[in-house]
Amino acid sequence: MTGKSLRILFALLLTVAVALIATPMSGDAQGKGTIKIATQSPLSGGQSALGEGIKLGTQLAVEKFKGALEKAGFKVELVPFDDQAKPDVGVANAKNIIADKDIMVVIGHLNSGVAIPSSEVYKEVGLAMVSPANTNEKVTDRGYPNVNRVCGRDDVQGAVGAEYAATGIKAKSVYIIHDKTTYGQGVAEAFKADVEKKGVKVIGFEGTEEKSNFDPIVTPIKAKNPDLIYFGGIYDQGAPFFKQAREKGVKSKFLGPDGMDSSDAVKIAGKALVGMYYTTAAAPTSSPAAKAFVEEFKKKFSKNPEPYAAESYVATAIAIKALESVTTGGKAPTREGVAAAIRKIKYTGLTGTIEFDDKGDPKKASYYVMQVSHDTPEKWSENKEAKRLAIAAPSAKK
Repeated sequence: MTGKSLRILFALLLTVAVALIATPMSGDAQGKGTIKIATQSPLSGGQSALGEGIKLGTQLAVEKFKGALEKAGFKVELVPFDDQAKPDVGVANAKNIIADKDIMVVIGHLNSGVAIPSSEVYKEVGLAMVSPANTNEKVTDRGYPNVNRVCGRDDVQGAVGAEYAATGIKAKSVYIIHDKTTYGQGVAEAFKADVEKKGVKVIGFEGTEEKSNFDPIVTPIKAKNPDLIYFGGIYDQGAPFFKQAREKGVKSKFLGPDGMDSSDAVKIAGKALVGMYYTTAAAPTSSPAAKAFVEEFKKKFSKNPEPYAAESYVATAIAIKALESVTTGGKAPTREGVAAAIRKIKYTGLTGTIEFDDKGDPKKASYYVMQVSHDTPEKWSENKEAKRLAIAAPSAKK
């Protein structure tokens, strides 16, 4: 072989060696793959403040707790979806989510009316959903093994509101308005059923999809002069309704469910909302653990966490703990395996101890009655806690 041929052969061998070094090897050397955690919540529109809180709470938890999975060779990614608080959008997103086989869990939604049809899609493939905020009973009463929530339920929240209306506010009469959604009408009906049992007279019960001009509703309410007005729905509708009621001279006290639990409510209604009561399943930020979370959240995102951001953080921590258990020894996770592991988790953290019953409800959930103390959004976390209850989840309906 000539010297020229040897040089050519050597160059070829060198090229092959470099290529082999640059090419990722199979197995552990190239990693175990990607695990994606999705969120679904409204990231645009009138309810985006709460929806973004769900996404950011999840993001904070992913960044904090993904270390063990990454050490095991997995890449962990957050994939946020904007469901716009619309059922059809949520379902369309859900179909895209199940098509991505790297997605092992969904943290969401905000709205029960979006969560229920979307979870029907997740059920098709056994994809786990851990809800931080969906309170309608049907979310878990269907008994799906892949659907869980870390918050309480409307049938209990409605009763908590009714109890406080009768004994705390001492109302003798109430006018009930709801937004005609699965969530809003459901919690309003639960409130109505229980408040009547407590002897409070319901002098009106109606639903509306109106978002701006509430004159046709406010005028008859003012004429009837109830002690209390209860609004079942979300702050983007409830806050302007309550504001217009005050502007029209309505003197009734105001009460709502956790859909009113957002600093954006006082951005909309200002002083009209000071003094309003609301029930919520979102933990207040008064405990040392919650205060540490708030500081960490503010440092990361330069804003205060909205209600249910903490619950999203907890839901994600539970999901990651389940992922760690099913990937022990480097095994690739399966959706069914992750869902089964989540249901078995007992987790103690930011919002207390979470352990799921056979429906996917927390065995015991906390409910709070809060009162708006300031008309400044930045001081929403300083709202007064009027009452706190820890209540076991109802048994599965036959």
